[in-house]
Amino acid sequence: MTDSLPAMLPDSGANEPEAIQDARLWRKDGWTARVIKNEDDDGWAVEMIKDGEPEPALVGPWTMGRDKKNPKPLDTGAFNTLVKTASEVLRRHEQQLHALLHKRVSVRHEAGDIDVTLDIVPDEYEPYAMLTALDAYGEQLGQQRVAPTFKLTKACAEAWAEGGFGRIG
Repeated sequence: MTDSLPAMLPDSGANEPEAIQDARLWRKDGWTARVIKNEDDDGWAVEMIKDGEPEPALVGPWTMGRDKKNPKPLDTGAFNTLVKTASEVLRRHEQQLHALLHKRVSVRHEAGDIDVTLDIVPDEYEPYAMLTALDAYGEQLGQQRVAPTFKLTKACAEAWAEGGFGRIG
């Protein structure tokens, strides 16, 4: 029996937590699903936590078991569906954050089509934004640091281009 012991021990070089597949707790592929008592009513909830994250990516209702008291046990199909749903929630959150921090408008100018981008840097102490103008070939025509509250509109981008990409405001 002692010969099989080393094969059962996890790889000491691996950083990934050991897989768990219990009725109320599954951990696999960087995700943990935990069935918890729903604080709002007599039912159950499931939370999905991505490894390394402090908060769950997804919390939702969980089905009661046949006895109508205890939760239905987690299984492979349910876990895979929860991982897919939680991943989609995170992806949408990242897209929303990107949309808030990165704006782009295109304008016509005598030099050709120009893309003007506004990239907000949400620094905790000194947030700022970078306004950048690029030509159709991706060459930078101008760049300026602006307030993180700067509103990028087509009209202000056109005015900046007409002014030769000098200081705004």
